[in-house]
Amino acid sequence: MQSLMKVVLAPRTGSATESERRKKKKEDVLLERSLSSSSRYPSMPRYPLSPLHGEVDVSEIRKANLKVTGMECAACAGSIEKAVKRLPGIEEATVSVLQNRAQVVYRPAFVQEESIREAIEDAGFEAEAIVDDAGQRSGSISRFRIKGMTCTSCSNSIESSLKKLDGVQKAVVALATEECEVRHDAGVISHVQLAAAIDDLGYEAELLIAGEETNRIRLQLEGVTAAADFQLVKEMLVALSGVTSVDLDFSNAMVTVSYEPDRAGPRTFIETIEQAGVFTAKLEAPRGRGSHDRGLEIQHHKKYFLWSLVFTVPVFFLSMVFMYIPGIMEGLEHGRLNGLSIGALLRWILATPVQFVIGRRFYVGAYKALRRGSSNMDVLIAMGTNAAYFYSVYIVLRAATSPTFKGTDFFETSAMLISFIILGKYLEVMAKGKTSEAVAKLMDLAPDKATLLTLDEEGDVAGEREIGAELIQRRDIIKVVPGSKVPTDGVVVWGQSFVNESMITGEARPVPKKLGDKVIGGTMNDHGVIHIRATHVGAETALAQIVRLVEAAQMGKAPVQKYADRISTYFVPAVVVAAFVTWLAWYVGGKARSYPKSWIPAAMDEFELALQFGISVLVIACPCALGLATPTAIMVATGKGATQGILIKGGQALEAAHKVKTVVFDKTGTLTIGKPIVVHTKLLTNIPLHVFYDTIAAAEVNSEHPLGKAIVAYSRKISGEHSSHGQQQHEVRDFEAIPGQGVRAVVDGKATLVGNMRLMKEHGIHISEEAEEHLRDVETLARTGVMVAIERELVGVVSIADPVKPEAARVISILKSMGVRSMMVTGDNWGTAVAIARELGIERPCVHAESLPEDKARIVEEMQAAGTSVAMVGDGINDSPALVAADVGMAIGAGTDIAIEAADIVLMKSNLEDVITGIDLSRKSFFRIWLNYVWALGYNVLGIPIAAGALFPSTGFRLPPWVAGAAMAASSVSVVCSSLWLKRYKRPKVVEEIDTSVQR
Repeated sequence: MQSLMKVVLAPRTGSATESERRKKKKEDVLLERSLSSSSRYPSMPRYPLSPLHGEVDVSEIRKANLKVTGMECAACAGSIEKAVKRLPGIEEATVSVLQNRAQVVYRPAFVQEESIREAIEDAGFEAEAIVDDAGQRSGSISRFRIKGMTCTSCSNSIESSLKKLDGVQKAVVALATEECEVRHDAGVISHVQLAAAIDDLGYEAELLIAGEETNRIRLQLEGVTAAADFQLVKEMLVALSGVTSVDLDFSNAMVTVSYEPDRAGPRTFIETIEQAGVFTAKLEAPRGRGSHDRGLEIQHHKKYFLWSLVFTVPVFFLSMVFMYIPGIMEGLEHGRLNGLSIGALLRWILATPVQFVIGRRFYVGAYKALRRGSSNMDVLIAMGTNAAYFYSVYIVLRAATSPTFKGTDFFETSAMLISFIILGKYLEVMAKGKTSEAVAKLMDLAPDKATLLTLDEEGDVAGEREIGAELIQRRDIIKVVPGSKVPTDGVVVWGQSFVNESMITGEARPVPKKLGDKVIGGTMNDHGVIHIRATHVGAETALAQIVRLVEAAQMGKAPVQKYADRISTYFVPAVVVAAFVTWLAWYVGGKARSYPKSWIPAAMDEFELALQFGISVLVIACPCALGLATPTAIMVATGKGATQGILIKGGQALEAAHKVKTVVFDKTGTLTIGKPIVVHTKLLTNIPLHVFYDTIAAAEVNSEHPLGKAIVAYSRKISGEHSSHGQQQHEVRDFEAIPGQGVRAVVDGKATLVGNMRLMKEHGIHISEEAEEHLRDVETLARTGVMVAIERELVGVVSIADPVKPEAARVISILKSMGVRSMMVTGDNWGTAVAIARELGIERPCVHAESLPEDKARIVEEMQAAGTSVAMVGDGINDSPALVAADVGMAIGAGTDIAIEAADIVLMKSNLEDVITGIDLSRKSFFRIWLNYVWALGYNVLGIPIAAGALFPSTGFRLPPWVAGAAMAASSVSVVCSSLWLKRYKRPKVVEEIDTSVQR
């Protein structure tokens, strides 16, 4: 997943001038490849950069999306990537042939978007900038943690306010994770201004990630006291190669360094600062991520709850217990000030700190909500507790000034109400913390330490030392011993071993690793010692990308959540109206004697009874339960999926997957193993076998298709280790890969075609009866026949077999039992496609063969038009249009990065049975979401009438306000706990059986 496309350059048809220019570029590339280092551990070339002008922030990184026309094959994409990457300041360049799109990450201090566009046009193609629906170019992404949100009303308010700001392209606020992600134009509005805007709304924003701060670190300095010391540190850092800017923070003794990761890194900066022996430096502690430790927040709620108990428990005993104990009751009634008793005075004194100190957060939240013209749960709580408290104050003051006045105070109502709500928040925070445990566990996979090897001039190991894993830089050589974790992504440069990748991919079996194999950071080295060269570090590693993907998925909103957001907009005002109507109805009814006076408790009057009912309605209503029903379930489900090797890109993908009724499979690499091999060769002329394979291998060497790679590999085998072929021996020109057909090229001056029947017919190649009969026999055996024509004469047929995955047939059968229809769409010929479909149990009408990439997307769209929800499962570049078109795109993890980028769900283990697991997890998750909604809505629909006294006339049952508050707190906790039940999810037994049988 680190790079989206790696291609071999080849010339492209065009004018004589263009051909010469591209030929010169190709020669340059071959020259670069020949100038490899003689070191045992060769390093990549380094290119010095210079800023365009001194006024620009050299640390800023931007992303340009360009539409590119004129591309015909993967070689075209490769030539564009190479042309763009030669420009200074280019971080990454990715080109998709099928989508006619280029994505370039660059530093505007060194290169402008216009220069990138011109470089693509100089390469012989046309390019134009892509803008989004709002007419804006791609922007930076900043993420914040937001404190102070209580319900969906808060998150919706922040989201809508941010979207109104100039330069903001998209804003998403997640209540469950308490995070906000904003895509914005950094040139119009910065992350500092975004944080200030959130703060102005009455919340506290803490920056987690800023798009403008990529490749920028902060170092804490020690021993630096004078201005001259700071200046010396700055001069030392600026002198380093790859450092683009250095900013000093005198007050905090910090230095911020922006750098080019290919040329420098944090370890270099720290060693440079400390080499004088006077100063020391260390990396600033990283800011929290989406799956941050909630320990402090949990402790905060726990502390407030315990303090509330200190005051609330005595209030409870004074009003509910001691008043019924002889002796104590008389003592509390003794010493009256007119009608005011000692008990009432004590209750007032004890309830006041709970109301205004411990309950201050509710006042602040309500004030901020009302100030911006909205309402939330804090408004309901503040209104309910204020009504009880201030009415009680009125009762106390009246009693103190009148010897004949009698009334009942409700100090225990306000105090117990606040205590129970804080208890509910405490339990809710603990429960919500468990929903993000999967991400926290993924982050903990990376080891803290690594063993860095130093090399001498000969490339031999000269020494080793232990460093922090966060200090690893690109091209470092790292030693990994048995039983230790691989600290970063890299390539094995010495040794061999077996690596357990189950914690990343879910694959249970250890994977053998040898020279040249890639390893993933966070995986476990089981056996031998290996040396790896770091290729991706920090935020670039596969583990970091997986964590970001899961966090992004947890930030996303499922479409079903829109219902809850819509309800929450009107929920609080409706509850306030209902509470007022309840109070008014009971008060007016009492005064009008509409109900018997015996209904009113002895210690109350009509007003107090009505007030109790009104307060109960205010505090029992719970918008939080509705707001948490969907996001908490999505958080748990995406986290659980990640631990199963299934990466789900958000709530929308999760929701769409549970509706799937048809699964469309690609054949090669999806239903088959994806490692085709040549099994038979039929020569139709007297051409020698090695000449035949040398010729077609030369034509196929630039092809990215698996069949082409199989032919090239077989050619190497039969030609011998010391034989050369392809571009090294033959002159190849006018190469062109024709999607869905094959390739054509001119090899040693001879027009050569390698491909299927369609390719031959379109070029007028005569196909003999012998060849047609042989081709039918090959296809009957579920093999692919590749035809070869040289100088318009059919010279041979190559039979290639790609075995079907052992679990494929069982997966198709299980999907059928789940009510899901399976289809196969392939670019292969009809005979092979039908034979494989027959082997897998796919019916003939569900097979589409000889399909071009655009045909696959069209087939998916036709099924969608018929009202069927479609999932597409593929692994190749040619599958990406269909993956995008489908309701749910599932990419095989071992496939190309473009397919993975286009997909909604990534199957990390590349096992077909995970298609079943993904659909089953989605169904279980949405059953849980609907269960949450039924509970949340049912709770409010039933609870509010009961709180309003609906049962009181017939049963005499009345819900005290403090009980209503406890019920409200319990409702949110119960919804979160319901979502946590998904943590117990296990793959279907049939999937476990398939996995076991495959391993055997």
